[in-house]
Amino acid sequence: MKYGKQARLRRRILAGALAAALALGCGGCGFLGGGEEGPGEPVAAPLTHMSLLDFSSLSAVERETPAVPAYQVESGLANVMNLDQFYLAEEQLALLEENLFVVSSGYSDEFYEYYESNRYNQIPNFITVDSLMHTYHLYFSLLLNRTEKNYLADDLLALSRGMLNTAQAQYEALQGTDWEAAALRNVVFFAVGARLQDPATTVPDYAAAMVDTELAQISAAQGAGQSPMTEGYLDYSQFIPRGYYEGDPVLEAYFRAMMWYGQVNFAQTNDTLNRAALLITLALDNARGSWENIYTVTSFFVGASDDLGYYEYAPAIEAAYGGIPEVSALAEGEAAYQEFLDIIETMDPPAINSVPVPENTEGGEAELLENQKGFRFMGQRFTIDAAIFQQLMYRAVEEQPDGTRRMLPDTLDVPAALGSETALDLLSAQGEMEYPNYLEQMELVRGYVEEAPLSSWSSSLYSSWLYTLLPVLEPKGEGYPSYMTSTAWQTKCLETFAGSYTELKHDTVLYAKQAMAEMGGGPEEVRDDRGYVDPETEVYARFALLARQTAEGLEKLGYLGDADRENLSRLAELAEQLVTISEKELRGETLSDAEYELIRAYGGTLEHFWEEAVRERAESDYLDPSEIPASLVTDIATDPNGTVLQVATGRPAEILVVVPVDGTLRLARGTVYDFYQFTHPSSDRLTDTAWRQMIGQWAMPDGSYNWDAQVEKPWWTQSYWYQK
Repeated sequence: MKYGKQARLRRRILAGALAAALALGCGGCGFLGGGEEGPGEPVAAPLTHMSLLDFSSLSAVERETPAVPAYQVESGLANVMNLDQFYLAEEQLALLEENLFVVSSGYSDEFYEYYESNRYNQIPNFITVDSLMHTYHLYFSLLLNRTEKNYLADDLLALSRGMLNTAQAQYEALQGTDWEAAALRNVVFFAVGARLQDPATTVPDYAAAMVDTELAQISAAQGAGQSPMTEGYLDYSQFIPRGYYEGDPVLEAYFRAMMWYGQVNFAQTNDTLNRAALLITLALDNARGSWENIYTVTSFFVGASDDLGYYEYAPAIEAAYGGIPEVSALAEGEAAYQEFLDIIETMDPPAINSVPVPENTEGGEAELLENQKGFRFMGQRFTIDAAIFQQLMYRAVEEQPDGTRRMLPDTLDVPAALGSETALDLLSAQGEMEYPNYLEQMELVRGYVEEAPLSSWSSSLYSSWLYTLLPVLEPKGEGYPSYMTSTAWQTKCLETFAGSYTELKHDTVLYAKQAMAEMGGGPEEVRDDRGYVDPETEVYARFALLARQTAEGLEKLGYLGDADRENLSRLAELAEQLVTISEKELRGETLSDAEYELIRAYGGTLEHFWEEAVRERAESDYLDPSEIPASLVTDIATDPNGTVLQVATGRPAEILVVVPVDGTLRLARGTVYDFYQFTHPSSDRLTDTAWRQMIGQWAMPDGSYNWDAQVEKPWWTQSYWYQK
């Protein structure tokens, strides 16, 4: 059985989910048969799909060998030309002497504020990957938010109403047959979905009690409980609106409805639910356009479903029944129904478990995933990071001799699986290798990720965002600026990855499937304030393509306005300029006056993008970063025993770096992520408001501030962090 589990995981990464998510709205476009030995033949011809993202053009670009002469600082930074511009504590000075950089806690609410302060005070700017990726987060969340609020929310409600009407007609046609109970479940299913967006939705008397019970449990959002509709377990705490959905009535209602459609599993182990899934598929055959419109655009942002759905079940029905049957004929077609069951039984289970599993459930991880196999109406999406987590938690990772189980992952699991030796060393140092077969599982996942084709990273904006970040995980050796060549810098790059990853998870919390373990005036003196770009050339090149393809994809889908097209184009142009500057820095060339001016004016550029991205969320015409700060929080994995893994970013942090500019060494200042990771009760999944109150950034409900807030940073940041 273990071989079967590994074969499925490999297939999911190489030929499924990561790569098959390329089929926007297509999933497997058929079904994978053949049991555990490999994919079988699809029962119907694959559906066509648009290919909206492509990074292949970058693979042909050869980057020049870096040639920056090595440098070091003298004691007390005596050879740093602008040391007098800074007030440094002894610990900061010591870290600068040792690492050539230091990160300190910040005081600003947004990234651009530090850069604008630098220009005012003639302090050299240090342009970071963090600040650019944060700007992409602002636009990603704006575009997804606007698409959901202005289009998808109404589309989903209309779809729910139409499916409810069809479900009621099916129920009336199937009363007194073996299909009656299944038809009733579907009336309940779509009545709950419609009611979550429109409480005035009329519900027939025969379904009202079950609908009311489901809605009460969704409203309470207390944690895992038994669903009266499916008789299986459902994690109701997932219905707490969080991320940017919090506080907006339209988006909160949309969040709950989409979470309902993504969470509820019509498990293949339950005959009534199998019949219900077949009926939903028949109903969707007439409403496919409306459903597909929602699924396709959300797949462009986040990826294809991890679960079986319409695209897999519809061809199976056609194969079993010889076409799409009339509902009235189902009662006379039990032989065809049995053939349908035989077909769907051969399909792959999900790669990620999101269902609470009782402690006494027998079987290994592969058997448990097999038992979770079923139909979802708008299934949550496969993501490579969640698949990584699933393979590095209990039961995929065995318990320690004392019974300790790895019920939650660590954010570092992701960069480690993507090839970072620094992350793997840190995981080893904190004791993760003490879990039997953790390292074996890590090597397994690493191998499959390494084999994945480049096209895998173009399956969605979500995976492309991760692909853009990958170069920061690569060690920088001889020829790079000296600050980049230390272990401390590689560790700092993990915080860059983790901070941007936190924003990605925050923006996609509704869609991305969550892994669950089983069980004033300027100064008068004119100073040389020429700054520096952190020369992550490949990141900026990928970013430029990501920004352009975000615009092109949304334009093809019909969801891009002129202003957003212009801003994404300007973001791409900025990234392309950073590529040019980085290449010149790595060749040891002096930049042009225009290029130094671009670095000097970087804060104003970021401020423009920030204003454009947050204007619709502001409560007044005057935009104040304290009202819409960069700090945020989200949950990324669930322990069914009642806790979640929260990741968060605080105020943007300050980074000081010793950089070479035109034959001199100087301190340049920029902003980076301030990353946190901690466990928290699942019944109280944190919202951004609660997190900002927790860290003392926003007032508590009683008007007081948590001035003494102390949230511990990950231990591995100590080598370069100074906490003011």
